[in-house]
Amino acid sequence: MIHPVAVIGAGPFGLSTAAHLRARGIPVRTFGDPMVSWRAHMPAGMLLKSTPAASSIDAPQRGHTLLDYCDAAGIPRLVTDEDIIPVRTFVEYGEWFQQKLVPDLEQVRVVSVDRRGTEGFELKLDSGEQFTARAVVVATGLSGLAQLPPALAGAALDGPTPSGPLSHSSQHHDLSRLSGRELIVVGAGQSALETAALAAEAGAQVRVVARGKGSVSFGAPPWEQPKLRPESPFGRAWSLYAISYHADPYRHLPPQARHFLVRRILGPLGAWWLRDRYEGKVETHEVRGITSAAVRDGSPVLTVESLGGRAKELSADHVIAATGYRVDVSAMDFLSPGLRTRLAVSRGTPKLGAGYVSSVPGLYFTGMLGGSSFGPIMRFVCGTEFASPRLARHLAGAHG
Repeated sequence: MIHPVAVIGAGPFGLSTAAHLRARGIPVRTFGDPMVSWRAHMPAGMLLKSTPAASSIDAPQRGHTLLDYCDAAGIPRLVTDEDIIPVRTFVEYGEWFQQKLVPDLEQVRVVSVDRRGTEGFELKLDSGEQFTARAVVVATGLSGLAQLPPALAGAALDGPTPSGPLSHSSQHHDLSRLSGRELIVVGAGQSALETAALAAEAGAQVRVVARGKGSVSFGAPPWEQPKLRPESPFGRAWSLYAISYHADPYRHLPPQARHFLVRRILGPLGAWWLRDRYEGKVETHEVRGITSAAVRDGSPVLTVESLGGRAKELSADHVIAATGYRVDVSAMDFLSPGLRTRLAVSRGTPKLGAGYVSSVPGLYFTGMLGGSSFGPIMRFVCGTEFASPRLARHLAGAHG
């Protein structure tokens, strides 16, 4: 009996991988809620920071780019670097891609994965079904990986929640519910700055708390990009060109260098088009750091160290931690303890070899789960163009 390959996750990387495996004639079962992170865990009204050129999900055949979707849906074409993509349009594009190339997607949850001798892996679904897969591709994206800095834990003793004193940005889809409230957003990246701008536009009084002088900044518009540097999906710079088109050697760098670069390249920066919506509407507090957080009379209070070294308290009705995500294999509780123990990791992230295979033969990781091995491009949709063909090719060769 030929067991199928299981793809866990139905975001851009999961759908792209499944499409490439199907095109090779490999039996595959794909599980997940299509585009759920983009649909349910991003704020309504959000605009993508990435350009149209960096926002197509890679397919094994022509006719499935973002531009193709625009033509099929009869909406204005998104082509140039000045065209901005609404998150709703991107979600609908992903759902269209799924219906075209992964029509048999199973919208059930994988609750456990374990090794089954030499036959492959035993999977259990929340429907009660159990089956054996010859290989497993984990493409779960941001799910379960929201990061909350330890200094904020005092304001969220039972964990972050939108109805409590403190939440994570991924828990907010409808920011209009914060209208009329005093809000602190912690962070300096696009998620923090756009959440702050959208909340202010919804009627909240918003302050952003960011670490470091000059930490809140915005990128240059396309017409101000330097002309003498090579183009990439992310802008004109040699470093961006290298991570976009030469990601293969990245995994051979020393671990310290890999982790440093994945943090620094394409680090916190607001989109060029966000500046006018932010400046003058949102108050910015740049600090050395947040030393602690507490709750007084039901409201969160942050103790910060100012740039001058003085302690200062900031209070609000609610705090949103737009503090990103951290890949940590130990948080992937659908993987059995035995599998997690066998996985070679580097600072909690799976160490991947050629073709995105982990140290457990037949177990693959893609998307942001592969960032520490293949670089910052894995945090972006255009990374599917690099990852999916290589993963499918390796899996076909290893299990042919």
